[in-house]
Amino acid sequence: MEDVAREAGVSRALVSLVMRAQPNVSEARRTRVLEVANRIGYRPNAMARSLASRRTKTVGVVLDDLRNPFFAEIAGGVEQLASELGYQLLLGAGGRQARRERASLATLLEYRVDGVILVSPRMRTADIAAAAAEVPVVMVGRQVRGVDADLVIIDETHGTELILDHLVGLGHERIAHVDGGKGAGGPQRRSAFLRGMRARRLGARAEVIPGDFTEEAGAAAARVLLAEPALPTAVFAANDMVAAGLLGGFDQAGVEVPGDVSIVGYDNNFIAHLAHVSLTTVDQPRGEMGRMALELLLDRIEHRRPSVTRLVEPTLVVRSTTAPPRRR
Repeated sequence: MEDVAREAGVSRALVSLVMRAQPNVSEARRTRVLEVANRIGYRPNAMARSLASRRTKTVGVVLDDLRNPFFAEIAGGVEQLASELGYQLLLGAGGRQARRERASLATLLEYRVDGVILVSPRMRTADIAAAAAEVPVVMVGRQVRGVDADLVIIDETHGTELILDHLVGLGHERIAHVDGGKGAGGPQRRSAFLRGMRARRLGARAEVIPGDFTEEAGAAAARVLLAEPALPTAVFAANDMVAAGLLGGFDQAGVEVPGDVSIVGYDNNFIAHLAHVSLTTVDQPRGEMGRMALELLLDRIEHRRPSVTRLVEPTLVVRSTTAPPRRR
């Protein structure tokens, strides 16, 4: 900055005003400073500014799985609002492993981020609590007790009820659920499915196939179901990736969807929209959830207030993978 001031024949304070885009500088001086800065390759030092202000204008985001479009679409919502507000993002991913999540989180904290958004974290509650003691934290998709963090969560019971209302309304009674294992939202959807089936007097016909939120888990579940004496008439997949695996497994076996079995997913990511997939699914407004998480985080950074929870209501999008069951 001193080099720019000397070359431009102005004070260091004036260079600082120009670099911070302050209005009380004449256009002639502003132009002269910027020309010199460009010629000698000056770039403001964000780290130095952050040491002075104790703010980095940077937010950390830890995603559970980069291969799942759901997480990329939430990150997209965060990034869009961050760009509008002049914040930068640092991204980390856990690859569906708590150990890798902890490592990513530790790296973000080393970079002095102003706060952290954890999207469907798998790490221990104690690890999340420790991070929340250092910086403001917002969690998306997972609810934990005893942690001073804001939450953005989907109403899993309502989403599951939408699915069951749709399938039972079509005439399905033998319904299987491929669950999401221990991933965020998985146990809640499984419990809501079993409760909902019992409430409809279909508890004896409910089946749960253990899985995970991956396409591979859906393909494995298809093999399990195909090995049974009779297929269920409908399958509720833990998410759209699982549904894609089911669709592939059934297609290879010559099972028609929805003729032989109906499939419903959860998320409404871009896969569900593809013409050759056209998946009936529960819509989680991923971009909106990302923006909401950043809004909460920035408000928490400014005010250090008590934690709050935002419960998001999902909707059902009916496409081509569900139909009334065939008579058998």
